[in-house]
Amino acid sequence: MQLPAYEHLDTWVDAHFDEQVAFLQALVQIPTDTPPGNNAPHADVTADLLTKFGFDVEKYPVPPSEVQAHGLTSITNLIVRQRYGSGKTVALNAHGDVVPPGEGWTFDPYGGQIADGKLYGRASAVSKSDFATYTFAVRALETLKSQLTGAVELHFTYDEEFGGELGPRWLLANKLTRPDLLIAAGFGYHVVTSHNGCLQIEVTVRGKMAHAAFPVNGVDALQGAIVILNALYAKNTVYRTITSEIPGIGHPTLIVGRIDGGTNTNVVPAKVTFCLDRRIIPEEDPVAVEAEIRDVIAKAAATIPGISVELRRLLLANALVPMPSAKVLVDVLQKHGQELFGEEIPTSGTPLYTDVRLYCEAGIPAVMYGAGPRTISEANVKQVDEHIVLEDLRKATKVIARALYDLLR
Repeated sequence: MQLPAYEHLDTWVDAHFDEQVAFLQALVQIPTDTPPGNNAPHADVTADLLTKFGFDVEKYPVPPSEVQAHGLTSITNLIVRQRYGSGKTVALNAHGDVVPPGEGWTFDPYGGQIADGKLYGRASAVSKSDFATYTFAVRALETLKSQLTGAVELHFTYDEEFGGELGPRWLLANKLTRPDLLIAAGFGYHVVTSHNGCLQIEVTVRGKMAHAAFPVNGVDALQGAIVILNALYAKNTVYRTITSEIPGIGHPTLIVGRIDGGTNTNVVPAKVTFCLDRRIIPEEDPVAVEAEIRDVIAKAAATIPGISVELRRLLLANALVPMPSAKVLVDVLQKHGQELFGEEIPTSGTPLYTDVRLYCEAGIPAVMYGAGPRTISEANVKQVDEHIVLEDLRKATKVIARALYDLLR
């Protein structure tokens, strides 16, 4: 007796779950730290694994000159297209690049080790987990392809940490894809329909070098940087009073994530460089936000004689706002998420910024949904001992498989 479609998909995912876990382990075990962003080798291995599953994988290397201009080493984006007839195309996008693991791990960040029902490793939660979620959901879907119309695509890209310009935007700009709907890598049970924008600026503070025994002969760039940093961090007091109306977004934030400077311990530093990250809530104007940040820096620098400042914008990513045309995705993901997880699946925003905005800017309705816990902090995303609960991976795969079936039948 033939099983009903949803039960058939669920049964297929269960029967192949050990294989899915092994696939995720293989992806986690290949470092994709960005920087330095040498990610083409991971794409090559991913393509080989997908080919063994019977997929025809299209590989799109980004020209080295473009990659190096963005401060990265190598990028190859992947597309898999499965067509079932005329109709709409639903794409699934996840990114393979990750931030470096940092110190303090109790598990090997590239080990893909399993303990207490969790798989540990950098990008095990965001977003190599959704390489596995989406791949195995489509594999399950393939067993019912005679009942389907339209097409599904897998987009595996490698530039999310640096803004996605050489990932989704590059694919869209080169007219390599144009889906009708998109589901992008998520962070857990919620269906994410909105996220923050992000401004990143590199600030170079210049002074004058001098011997430490005669500091009066120099101009200390670090002292100048401290004044600027204090002025910038003071803005967080104001930002905490500005709250987005979208659940999950919160308020604007500012941090400085990296500082470099000086030449030696006994030399007055003539140059200090730091990089700031300002999260922009959907209600804010990105142009006005950048103008204000530049003004704060200029006024603080002006109080230190002999100091000069150079600014270089690294990124200005727009916020994602909820798209009414994405309701068809929200409805189908909530329906199956609630049935499989046994609880209400709300929509929300996230204070992160992601690649999905690039699809939406191109007019493609999109939401974020994939494997993960109820909150980002539960998975230690971008922290030590990042992990995915394997049962969450299993259930999210079933949700995606069922959702694709509903969208394409």
